[in-house]
Amino acid sequence: MQIEIITTGGTIDKVYFDAKGAYEVGPPMVEQILSRARASVPITVTQLLRKDSLEMTDADRAAIGEAVSRSRSARIIVTHGTDTMVATALTLGGISGKTVVLTGALEPGRFTDSDAPFNLGMAVAAVQTLAPGVYIVANGQVFDPKRVRKNLELNRFEATEGPN
Repeated sequence: MQIEIITTGGTIDKVYFDAKGAYEVGPPMVEQILSRARASVPITVTQLLRKDSLEMTDADRAAIGEAVSRSRSARIIVTHGTDTMVATALTLGGISGKTVVLTGALEPGRFTDSDAPFNLGMAVAAVQTLAPGVYIVANGQVFDPKRVRKNLELNRFEATEGPN
């Protein structure tokens, strides 16, 4: 079972940019995280974008959709910034025959206390076991993109009762 991870940037890939504590999206962290985890499932990594999700445009979302559609893999993980992850997941909903899991991190993957390794590990497990469709994996849960939101006060994802 081949898994493709498409990286688009977001906090998971952020690095310190300057002495003032500003961050910039850096190279993808997924290969380092997977290496440390000793992941043995076949995974290819494709770097598509290096953007903060607040800077994502409709054209970027279309490019993500094209990359997912073109992928030879039926099981795809998209690493993405958490602020607009739901919007991107909703645009991927029309892709059929593939299991697509979006995940990211609330702290940069380079930080030792980051949630990135846990979220990525859970995404790898989820993409192998879920039925075709689009999902968001964060905070130890699998979410339907139509029924989830990021709670900015608590800095976590949570299920909602109805469509966003």
